[in-house]
Amino acid sequence: MYRSKPLLRAVASLPCQLCGKEDETQAAHANWSEYGKGMAIKAHDCYVAALCVSCHHNIDQGSKLNYGERKELWEAAWRKTILVLFEQNLVGPK
Repeated sequence: MYRSKPLLRAVASLPCQLCGKEDETQAAHANWSEYGKGMAIKAHDCYVAALCVSCHHNIDQGSKLNYGERKELWEAAWRKTILVLFEQNLVGPK
């Protein structure tokens, strides 16, 4: 299981990759088994998206989105998160 507190801090320092809100961002783990999620086990830390509290809640517990919509939104935010991390030199070779 991959865990990295520095990576989680870097992700949480970014704006929300769905709505753009710049405070209260969290490192939101994937909720699907193909990303390492299991019963009482979070996904690997490399599968986190920068989401504000509201977007994170809407993807995890919101009633307005179906399963496919939740996954699609999280994956879009995750892809953007990874790109921004590299663009800002927050991960990768130093």
